[in-house]
Amino acid sequence: MSEAKGRADALSATALLNCLIREVAETEPHPDPDHAVHRLPATGRLLRVRAGRRPVEPCVRTEGGWLPLTFEALVALTADELGRRTGVTNRTVVGEMTDSRDVVAALQDARASACPPEDPYLRSEQALLAGHRYHPAPKSRGAGAPESWLPYAPEAYARFPLELLGVRADVVAEDGDLSLLDVLGTEAPEGYVTLPVHPWELDLLGEPPAFRDGRLLRLGPGAPGAGPAVPTSSVRTVYLPEADLFCKFSLDVRITNGNRRLELRDLLWLRTIADLLAPVFDPLPAAAFLADRGYRTADLGGQHAYEGFAVIARDGLRPHLLPGVTPLLAAGIGEGFPGNPVDGLTPEGALEWWRRYLGLLVPPVLHAWRTHGLVLECHLQNVLVGVDAAGLPAQVVFRDHEGVRIVAERHRGLLDRHGPRGPAPALDAAHGWERLAYCLVTNNLTEIAGTLTDRHPELAGELWPLARAVFAGYAAEHGGPEEVPALLASPHVPAKTNLLLRWLDADGADARYAPMANPLRETS
Repeated sequence: MSEAKGRADALSATALLNCLIREVAETEPHPDPDHAVHRLPATGRLLRVRAGRRPVEPCVRTEGGWLPLTFEALVALTADELGRRTGVTNRTVVGEMTDSRDVVAALQDARASACPPEDPYLRSEQALLAGHRYHPAPKSRGAGAPESWLPYAPEAYARFPLELLGVRADVVAEDGDLSLLDVLGTEAPEGYVTLPVHPWELDLLGEPPAFRDGRLLRLGPGAPGAGPAVPTSSVRTVYLPEADLFCKFSLDVRITNGNRRLELRDLLWLRTIADLLAPVFDPLPAAAFLADRGYRTADLGGQHAYEGFAVIARDGLRPHLLPGVTPLLAAGIGEGFPGNPVDGLTPEGALEWWRRYLGLLVPPVLHAWRTHGLVLECHLQNVLVGVDAAGLPAQVVFRDHEGVRIVAERHRGLLDRHGPRGPAPALDAAHGWERLAYCLVTNNLTEIAGTLTDRHPELAGELWPLARAVFAGYAAEHGGPEEVPALLASPHVPAKTNLLLRWLDADGADARYAPMANPLRETS
């Protein structure tokens, strides 16, 4: 077995084991402290893994003892368990698990001959070789051949020119402030407007009739004055460092839980979400939001093309960063990259890093909920940590309007007024708080805490009391949110069930949760 294949198998098995253990299995007593045993209830099988935050070395119990499982055998065991549990057979998801493993292997091979970015921010964005640690197929790329997606893969340190189209003025559709796109140039002929498109998406869209009848023109690759585009962790969003501009594109590829097309419903609510977010960060000097300023597309008579050609213009970094601060992706800090600020810290330094991170991240999320009735999607891929010259957190920057949710009870008038736009990005208060708790506690804080305790196990008992104090302190100072005391007293926090979500082919936005032991709960 090649080294790349072996590591791909191990990373992929760990992600799948995480899902099985969190969503399906029942923990069994086991006298060996180095291993944990879990029963898969539908089949009755016993599964043993080496204990730890990242389960490895899966074995299944047989009459002859513990039998090690290859990655393929683990996938088959998972499919059998889920098929019996749900009554559903899903060969598509089985294929996605294998495809994800193959993608990880291909990415490693590509990395061997590529240079990581010199910019630490870009290194953090392109660090996610393993990706989502609690998804059964975190790196699936739609089962395409590697040559179709490797040129655009952030994990392979890709950078590439955008494709520029000319859209005839009478079929341009746009909303919001698109002045950020001016840096891409004005090469379009008279009567046309420039539209950047992700080259992978352009390949996927094929050759619509609009190219033949003159509604669309190919202006070629490149964006004068903007430099090459660098794909970020989400794959479909790119950063143009020279222009300090983010562009979020449609990408007709399933990545994790959904097809990454820019949906019409989200485009139509983009400006309203921007208006709601605008006042949130005014009183927060050490927090910011990278605003999605508007979108542009070609209205060619059909939703498929309208969404497929869409681009969202997002603020760059520089106007939002405090002096002397270097932004880093929180997910990159969790996964690891050269220059990771949590590497090499003393235990005291790691504790101070955590204390500052908590103080910067938690209050803005609670403020947006309590004061503005908004749920920020503050998971690891939507949070940038600004670190100072010593590598300590000094600022947080949030992003992605698409993930923001409106608390319905707080914004009933607005939702009624804008109802004709179609499905609103709204949740009732109970489900909104559940989403907030998942993103903030389960996805973000738990992984960052684990990153620190992996390096300093002796801190395991000290991190979460500090986190609890930040939640309680904010609620005491501001008279809420009223949900905080219940959160701190609850035995569980919600954990998204990505394995079951995919197996049942539920909509990616239709989150379902399983209970996870609440690290914020006082144990003494």
